[in-house]
Amino acid sequence: MKIAFAKIGKSPKSFAFEKEGVSLSGTLERSGLHRLKMDADFSGERALLCDRCGKRYMHRFSQTLEMTLSEETLSTKEDLDIIEFLDGIVDFDYIVESELASLEGAFHFCSACEESSEILEIEF
Repeated sequence: MKIAFAKIGKSPKSFAFEKEGVSLSGTLERSGLHRLKMDADFSGERALLCDRCGKRYMHRFSQTLEMTLSEETLSTKEDLDIIEFLDGIVDFDYIVESELASLEGAFHFCSACEESSEILEIEF
């Protein structure tokens, strides 16, 4: 799903997007000439690999996303949660893919490894 920056005003505009069992829903509102503020709930279920035992398991997640969407290149140290859409079109598919990549890139442990008291690092 895509929406043009020009269609978003100062009043919050609701959206809902689903892809492969993952849901992104919330509001978009203009926060500057070339910026939008997104407040959203991001939830679903994803198959992940345990970083300890290597087994695949299903991970349920639910988190709040508060980020800035921009239609121009920004260089700021104040706000690190920025996604730039230089063509002036908000692409929800890209946002979901980006957040899933961040989720998958973090360390995860299956329930068996979370409950284990064994030493995680083994020296050879």
